[in-house]
Amino acid sequence: MDDDLKKLDDLSRRKFLNYTARALLGVGLASAANNPLWANVAAAKAGRPHARNVIYIYLAGGMSHLDTFDPKPQSDSQYGPVNVIPTNVAGIQVGEWLPGLAQRMNHLALIRSMTSTQGAHESGTYYMRTSYAPRGTIQHPGLGAWLMNMSGKTNTTLPGNVRIGGSAQMPGREGFLEKRYAPLFIGNPDKGLRHIKQHHRVDDTELQERLALAELMDLSFHQKYNSKQIASYGDMYEEAIKLMTSEDLAAFDLRKEPAHVRERYGNSQFGKGCLLARRLVENGVRYVEVNRGGWDTHNDNHNQVEALAYEIDQVLSALIDDLYWRGMLDETLIVVATEFGRSPGINRNSGRDHHPAAFTCLLAGGGVQGGQVFGATDERGGEVAEKAVTIPDFNATIAYSLGLPVEQVVMSPSGRPFTLADKGEPLRMLF
Repeated sequence: MDDDLKKLDDLSRRKFLNYTARALLGVGLASAANNPLWANVAAAKAGRPHARNVIYIYLAGGMSHLDTFDPKPQSDSQYGPVNVIPTNVAGIQVGEWLPGLAQRMNHLALIRSMTSTQGAHESGTYYMRTSYAPRGTIQHPGLGAWLMNMSGKTNTTLPGNVRIGGSAQMPGREGFLEKRYAPLFIGNPDKGLRHIKQHHRVDDTELQERLALAELMDLSFHQKYNSKQIASYGDMYEEAIKLMTSEDLAAFDLRKEPAHVRERYGNSQFGKGCLLARRLVENGVRYVEVNRGGWDTHNDNHNQVEALAYEIDQVLSALIDDLYWRGMLDETLIVVATEFGRSPGINRNSGRDHHPAAFTCLLAGGGVQGGQVFGATDERGGEVAEKAVTIPDFNATIAYSLGLPVEQVVMSPSGRPFTLADKGEPLRMLF
């Protein structure tokens, strides 16, 4: 433990000591009145968890629950089960390709009774990100946009909502909320935030002149169309200018990380994305989504899932350890989600097909009690047998962890009432 502590930078050591003091003594090293972490501890003790940040990991394509977090070793061989391994929590087993997470089960809550009404990728992804089935007449906000709208940023210069990997046009953006709540998209975590430097031929004076000219040209338009949605574009310009000159830009640079930390996360884009997510939440970015595709295993399911599972096992293990030793796990909710599961039966291409009836998602940190399984599927893993959890329930649980008002009604610009998780009920017993 001493060696691990020495490897941390000064800021991380202070956070670790703060975390240890609070855990053992019930006090912080800083003034409780001025320490936002103390407010979270008090909220948790009062019975209401309050995570500050979310790292939302989305496994696009439909993760096979049967080969990962809900294996069925006693099922008929035609279903192709993987071997199971024990975890560090008695009575909980996972698939053999998750040895690292098996030894960190004490931090995890597996929700094995997820169920969805959407069996296609596009609609399933939209539903998971927004809690609403797709409608042609409206776009619904994602949780990151809801968080920014209802709770706001903690770092005034960095964006509060960031998406790493996947596509900038994936569902779960700002929806009918203001444009400034949309996630900032980063395609390649190695390259960080691109096109942010001021052109070398444009000095500060000329930059201000150009901005003033642009504002003058837009004036008549803004006067004619005076709305929050239009005004939010101006807010985005102002935030971009602040970001260009901020020292916090270093948060996007993975080269600032020690070599041994980068090695723990691995060399994949997914691993680098999760390391970047940790750096961002450490610097006040409240909602960071990391995408990893490839889980649409209609063909050669077992070989594909083996490779995918080993990757997420390494990366998530590194992320959990990293947050824990930095004293950030209690304040950061890790979410691992996917649009649906895979079928118990194996198709003629040695693959598993779409299966929205039953699948698994998981949570860690953010006030969640680790070392537990919620719900269950039947002996084949095909149907929910106990404690069904809908997509809105799952998203309401994330919102509850963040202390957001799950039942608060927000009117869309067209005058329609919405809540952030539709009619979902938080799983309060997980905390």
